[in-house]
Amino acid sequence: MTTKLLDDLCEQLDSSPTSHHLVDFIAKQLIAEKFIDCSGLPKLTKSSLNGFIRRSGSLIAWRVGSKPIEQFRIIGAHTDSPCLKIKPKPDENRFGWKTLQIEIYGRPLLNSWLDRDLGIAGKVVLRDGTVRLFHDSTPLARISQLAIHLDPELNEKGLVLDKHLHLSPAWATSTGAPDFSDWVAKKINTKTSEIVSFDANLFDTSPAKIIGVDESLLASGRLDNQASCWAAISALIASQENQTTSIVGLFDHEEVGSSSATGAAGPFLEHTLERLAAANGLDRVDFLQALSQSSCVSADNAHAVHHNYPERHDLAHAPIINQGPAIKINSNQRYATSTTSAALFVRACETAKVSYQTFVSKNNMPCGTTIGPITATRLGIDTVDVGIPQLSMHSAREVCGVADLISMRKALTSYL
Repeated sequence: MTTKLLDDLCEQLDSSPTSHHLVDFIAKQLIAEKFIDCSGLPKLTKSSLNGFIRRSGSLIAWRVGSKPIEQFRIIGAHTDSPCLKIKPKPDENRFGWKTLQIEIYGRPLLNSWLDRDLGIAGKVVLRDGTVRLFHDSTPLARISQLAIHLDPELNEKGLVLDKHLHLSPAWATSTGAPDFSDWVAKKINTKTSEIVSFDANLFDTSPAKIIGVDESLLASGRLDNQASCWAAISALIASQENQTTSIVGLFDHEEVGSSSATGAAGPFLEHTLERLAAANGLDRVDFLQALSQSSCVSADNAHAVHHNYPERHDLAHAPIINQGPAIKINSNQRYATSTTSAALFVRACETAKVSYQTFVSKNNMPCGTTIGPITATRLGIDTVDVGIPQLSMHSAREVCGVADLISMRKALTSYL
């Protein structure tokens, strides 16, 4: 069972170099499990007991419970990861190299993108409104480091990268190599003139792999936060006889603040919940009452104690790899966890016989934030922030514990 689950996760990671590809992968997975794609429906109906709506790089799925809707149990995660996006007019020629101009998305560990074999994937919109995805895992591009001989003090003073000058990948040396738009047109079998716009990024072509002499770790790109997306959707599929209505919301643009039409700060979740409530006979007052009794688990990976940098952690509140998901707490509301929401997740872990941990950052090491406070603020829903402990967060290639992945799935299934 564990091997099959990890194979499914690795397939998802390798198939999903962008948020758009991830949503496409999950939509196909849900359809195979008899969920109805309601994306194009003007109105939800009571017959849509198991369904989902997808919008660009975001998706909301649900399973209506056997009892009338009096509350929602919600799991939220995000589909995007920090990366290097390709600009609309990317083509440059530099000293015999054909390079691509990039724009930095989110806060990636920039040095982790150096000296890697990079593929290119993205979404294209054509003149007739058609949307096409493309994904090429061939090693196409490379951002090469400057040799140590030309930067002899690098190991003593550290690497300093100019975000505009030092991160353009080379992808050809031949004068006959295609421009980027021509290459994209060939990938999707159309004419360059038919392409109106594209959203593309680079990605590390190394596949997801189980690593370690004891095979206890998973290394891959985009574990933050595709691991949580996998655990959430797996939990929703597994929870087939619930009395309470279950929701999974997967949102794009978390890494840049969530303020978009399909981000967690937008109306996508609120509108979907209200449409679902109306389809099941709730009026506006009933809907607001249901929200007040609802709960949300915001699942986004946590910082495991780094074996080389233990001083960066508050060791009394520092998650250890493969010892269970972490409940993330911050009194300044960078995380939404409250005493009552934490207790709810603890009960879910105990029911699932899963160990759990607590993460609080050092006072001189401010933590990041998640979609948790956004969801709690927008909908007034009691929310707990939790996460799978990992290392190398925001790197082109991250690592987490195999046992933690399975534990998170079990805990979320128990919660639903």
